[in-house]
Amino acid sequence: HGFAAFVLAGLMGLQPVTTDLMLPALPALAADLQAPMASVQLTMSALILAFGLAQLVWGPVADRYGRRPVLLAGLALYVLASAGAAMATSVAAVVVGRALQGAAMSAAVVCARAMVRDLYEPHEGAMVMARALTGLGAVAIASPLLAGVLVAGFGWRAAVAAMGVVGAVMGTFIALRVPETSRHRRPEATHIGPLLRQMGATLAHPGFRAWSALVMASYGGLFIFLAGSGFVLIGVLKLSPAVAGMVMSTCSMAYIAGTLLCRRWIPRFGLAGAVRRGGWITLAACVSLLALAVQPQPGVLAVMAPVWLYALGHGVHMPCGQAGAVGPFPKSAGLASALAGFVTAATAFGIGLWLGRSLDGTVRPFALAMGTAAGATVLVAWTLVRRHGDQLKPA
Repeated sequence: HGFAAFVLAGLMGLQPVTTDLMLPALPALAADLQAPMASVQLTMSALILAFGLAQLVWGPVADRYGRRPVLLAGLALYVLASAGAAMATSVAAVVVGRALQGAAMSAAVVCARAMVRDLYEPHEGAMVMARALTGLGAVAIASPLLAGVLVAGFGWRAAVAAMGVVGAVMGTFIALRVPETSRHRRPEATHIGPLLRQMGATLAHPGFRAWSALVMASYGGLFIFLAGSGFVLIGVLKLSPAVAGMVMSTCSMAYIAGTLLCRRWIPRFGLAGAVRRGGWITLAACVSLLALAVQPQPGVLAVMAPVWLYALGHGVHMPCGQAGAVGPFPKSAGLASALAGFVTAATAFGIGLWLGRSLDGTVRPFALAMGTAAGATVLVAWTLVRRHGDQLKPA
């Protein structure tokens, strides 16, 4: 379990590296390339849209050819895309580089979730996923801290270049140390007829729909934090990039605490029971975020305390949701992982576009949007997951 959790943390950690290293860099990028707010937000939105769409390609390919070839191809593309974005001379070129990063990063995340299902049954897989996401939380703490230092010392390009270095290290490790985990190669996985039939069966499964909706709602709120926190902390509250990076990293500490809670609750209450309890934490976050939205001039603590509550709940919902979504599909875990990832990323893309137009120099849009996501997460946890979350037998 330990080695599997370590590999998963590395692969899934590519996502916070790619998003969180950019957080303190966004205002510097805007100033350097003289780009408007909506264009700069597009560097996050394009990343997440490409991340979602590419999963629909990588998932079936990984079911047909195995996880290793897809991982190695994805990580090689990631290194090239990072280099391109770091050398870009216009915001449009940064957006293209970030979109390619997103497409490449999705190979790592799809394969990581599918590998959990290759190796473990759903409840055991959720425990391993929770351990991996504890490690991912540590990556997410380090990323904005490192970015704050890099941006302050060398500018925004250094933060993007650092992503390429991480991708190269990860690709080398996979090539040397990680074996193939897929035991069910499906030659028909990429054939259009069987692919559409399997897609239909996956989307029709009530358990898949319940867990995917939970991941979509919970990650939607986290993405609001990822896309908006740099502008709130640096633009509204006037923190320096380095201090803002330190403040952002505290969100990941709360997330780690949530994954540790999750690991305690799953053996006692099961996946759906753990999520039901996590719902109370997310409800508290919802109420405090909506209260934050009506404060005229909140300080850093007033902004971050509700975010910490949200991240604590997210640490419970995410391991359960990701393991639950692929649980019923041992022979097509790549596709199930890809579909769950796609709907989540499509939601985040929509949020990113909205946020780029809505940030108005106050905390209000940020707080209202996160509060709404928290409310949606609780609703899914206490209705769909409660009703269908235990339907994890192979479909």
